[in-house]
Amino acid sequence: MNSNQVWAIVVAAGRGERFGKPYNKVFHLIDGQSILTRCLTNLSSSNAFDGIILVISEQDEAPYAELTAREGVCPLVRSVVYGGATRQESVMNGLRALPESVRYVAVHDAARPFTAHSVIHALVNAAAEYGAAIPGTPMTDTVKIMDREVFSVETPDRSTLCAVQTPQIFNREKLLQAHSMALNAGVPATDDASLYERFIGRVKVVMTPECADNIKVTTQQDIRRPGHFIIPRAGHGYDAHRLTEGRDLILCGVKIPYEKGLLGHSDADVAVHALMDAMLGAAAMGDIGRHFPDSDPQYRGISSIKLLNHVVALLETNGLAAANADVTIVAQRPKLKNYMDEMKNNICEALSLPEDRVNIKATTTEGMGFEGEGLGISAQAVVMLIPSEALS
Repeated sequence: MNSNQVWAIVVAAGRGERFGKPYNKVFHLIDGQSILTRCLTNLSSSNAFDGIILVISEQDEAPYAELTAREGVCPLVRSVVYGGATRQESVMNGLRALPESVRYVAVHDAARPFTAHSVIHALVNAAAEYGAAIPGTPMTDTVKIMDREVFSVETPDRSTLCAVQTPQIFNREKLLQAHSMALNAGVPATDDASLYERFIGRVKVVMTPECADNIKVTTQQDIRRPGHFIIPRAGHGYDAHRLTEGRDLILCGVKIPYEKGLLGHSDADVAVHALMDAMLGAAAMGDIGRHFPDSDPQYRGISSIKLLNHVVALLETNGLAAANADVTIVAQRPKLKNYMDEMKNNICEALSLPEDRVNIKATTTEGMGFEGEGLGISAQAVVMLIPSEALS
């Protein structure tokens, strides 16, 4: 099938109340990117569509503008239209916005952001052959039909049953005809295939192994499924500061008794600096010099733990959080063994992590290098970031 004959209608006009957030779930950030952008990007990269009609609710116009300003506009989105009071009305608005030259249309829920490209192409080919195609997965549980008093009265053969997903792909003219007939007859439907079946004809069901991974985000539990949204990010940080007289020695927020301290614009907490750089690096957000320049007087003498709290909040706004942290402090002197527990507690509190996910350790260089000569202290940190929702 010629790809320029196929467009998609992406329905994003729902409220997603079961998701438990005060906003439309498609704007929820996972690993720094919204569900909606993930969906649009996935459809675009499949190379199966020539254009997309995006359907949003009128009240989401401002959030969508903020999303595009932050994440960019999907070039394949040709038009954005408002949805209706029901999903059926929203799809109809999308159908009306399609060019008449479009031969096939895929109706897709924005809350399914990871449909496999192989599934999309299989559906496009099946729609070309049969006029309509939908993805489905076999039923693995026994299904019961209940009466009004919630008693089981019948057990259908599950080999004839399947769970249906989107995208659902149809001949555009026939789907528009089915919607128009349903509107005139006052027939409601939860998906487009049921309207097509009632007014036009049979719908081909495409069942491939990849359909099992075509999840729909309905509750927050759905975004914690391994392999879909939990994409870990590793970061490494390094920092070093010179030891000098007349300064306090602060490491992981703990004041260490010593005749010298570390020289720096802030409190020069080299361990926390390395940790922050690791976190910013994992999030691809630069380094501490970019966020807290030493030319800015507001950071003079500031506690690095306060800066760490700022980095944690910054990551949270981008849907990220530390899953664990490992910090190594390199110093010949002073001995740090007696302060390790307090250091660890400070980092655990800042990162909101339990003790078994934070490790602070110290080592010497056996007299080698600037650390070994007592001229300075260095630190290295490794951090793993994951979507913040996975920790809740």
